[in-house]
Amino acid sequence: MHCAESLIPQEMSWTIFHRWLEVEQAMHWSSLLQTRLNWQQPTVQVYGRRHLVPRLTVFLATEQLCYRYSGTMHCGQGWPDWFEPLLARVNQTCGADFNGCLLNLYRNGDDRMGWHADDEPEIDQTEPIASLSLGATRDFCLRQRNDQPRRESVPLGDGDLLIMHPGCQQQWMHSVPTRRRVTTPRINLTFRCFLDNSKPSRARLVEPN
Repeated sequence: MHCAESLIPQEMSWTIFHRWLEVEQAMHWSSLLQTRLNWQQPTVQVYGRRHLVPRLTVFLATEQLCYRYSGTMHCGQGWPDWFEPLLARVNQTCGADFNGCLLNLYRNGDDRMGWHADDEPEIDQTEPIASLSLGATRDFCLRQRNDQPRRESVPLGDGDLLIMHPGCQQQWMHSVPTRRRVTTPRINLTFRCFLDNSKPSRARLVEPN
């Protein structure tokens, strides 16, 4: 059984379901994702210089839905049949109908994600964003977007599901920092509800750290 933990109940910015997937289920999905997806390492331009993004990525989505992320346009080809049971379960838990999922593969503790918020205009900010972690435990760091930012560091482990509620992206930024002692991979799946994507914007990421 999984248990829910709301870290700041007075604000209800996010909720964590620890062990949302049991160990065997998490191993099953991790194996499928690592072997059946075409993982890529895009490049991003920072101050006129191009750098490899410090992780591998895949974008799954309904057909023709496109999303610009880390300087690369990702377009959905439709949900793979084998992925749909996981999508349906996440939808049910979150009370949402997600139409896109960005997957990041952190190969070890050197791979990372810079500070950002999922606040692009093509994302429906009235809907939650769900983040599922598989594999190695990594720190998910948050800081408030104000003059005196409060900071939180949340370890997300194998099978944990984090739900960021509407309004979270406007109040908080988040990152996955380097952790050199981590030697095993972690996969993160971030499920989003996208609006009309006829004019996709550039994701505002601080890359690289």
